Amino acid sequence: MRASHHCTVIIPALDEEASIAQVIAEIPSWVDRIVVADNGSTDRTAARAREAGADVVSAPKRGYGSACLAGIAAAGETDIVIFVDGDLADYPERMDTLVDPIVRDGMDMVIGSRVLGGAEAGALTTTQRFGNWLACRLIRLFWGVRHTDLGPFRAISHDALNRLAMRDEDFGWTVEMQVKAAQRGMAVTEVPVPYRKRIGTSKISGTLRGSIAAGTKILLVIFRSALRRRERSDGKAVRFQGH
Repeated sequence: MRASHHCTVIIPALDEEASIAQVIAEIPSWVDRIVVADNGSTDRTAARAREAGADVVSAPKRGYGSACLAGIAAAGETDIVIFVDGDLADYPERMDTLVDPIVRDGMDMVIGSRVLGGAEAGALTTTQRFGNWLACRLIRLFWGVRHTDLGPFRAISHDALNRLAMRDEDFGWTVEMQVKAAQRGMAVTEVPVPYRKRIGTSKISGTLRGSIAAGTKILLVIFRSALRRRERSDGKAVRFQGH
């Protein structure tokens, strides 16, 4: 526990045999439960995760969001949920910087910003950097909320996560979370986090096809949400405000 708050870590993983055990080993001892959502790995990701002490759940439907949703479903009762990837690009031992603003300041969600923290050379592709910049600019344009990154290393209170009613099953997961939090006026902040080159090849940014698919989906989530906001505003049903 962290300041009497039960904490659960969710790790979406696909073929991360080479890194998953080290990710789990670097998670702080105050974390109460670690759930690895195996997204159809063909290697020994699941076995190594169990050996390292994590609970493993199957998320056979491919997609980053699908794995996260499976992890949430398996998490059970908890106070704070922390998401971290299984590729060792993030620094799991720094989870306190994400969790403490929730337990100390009452934040709903804390995003680890690789832009503010400084990414190791080559850890983020030019496409990723531009995509992050564009998505964050659009979120600010439509909802008045400032972000610098869509980083996957993040923590959120369980209550806030329930209120978001997450649905995206693939590349739009992180931006859906940030857009919905903005729409609901949640208390969200960013903290600087370092970022290093991942172990293995990225399933998204590691290929041109993956990068295009991810970028298209992120923009689709933003514009679809903005359109719905406008339709509801025109119909005087709901008025969303940023913070």
